[in-house]
Amino acid sequence: MFFRRTHVQSPTFDQRVDKLRAAGFAIAPLDGALRATRGPCAIDLREREGAAVALCPAGILIGAEIAALVDGGYQKFFRTPSGKQRPALACTLKTLHDFEEDLWQASGDPSYYNQSLGTVSTLYQYDRVEDRDRGVPHRVWEA
Repeated sequence: MFFRRTHVQSPTFDQRVDKLRAAGFAIAPLDGALRATRGPCAIDLREREGAAVALCPAGILIGAEIAALVDGGYQKFFRTPSGKQRPALACTLKTLHDFEEDLWQASGDPSYYNQSLGTVSTLYQYDRVEDRDRGVPHRVWEA
C-alpha cells in the first residue's frame, strides 16, 4: 500500500568512512581510531556497535593535537589537551562550522537546529567567576 513506512537504513562504519572520503575528507588511521581532516579542522572517530562515535569534539589541529573550542567569556579560544592555546578568529570559526556541517551531512548524522545556528563551544570558562568549578568558594566570614 502507499501507507507503508520506509525502513531507516543505518549505514555501517565503513560505509560512513567511504562517504566521508567521497565528500573530500582525508581519513588517516590513528591508534585504533580514524582521524578525519579537511583543511585545519579534524575529528577522531571510532567504531562502536557499527556506528561512528566521536572520541573528541571537532576542532582545529595545532601540531598533532585537536584543539577544542573554549569560551572565555570575553573571547573564544582553541585549547589542546596539553594546554596550548590560540585565539579563535571569525574565519576559523566559520571554517570549523562548515567542517562540522559537512561531516554530519556526509556521515548521515542528524543536524540539530541549535548547532546549525553557529559554532558550539566545548567548554565555558569565565575568568571572572572565581572557584566556580570547585564547589562553594571560601567565604571571608567563615573560620
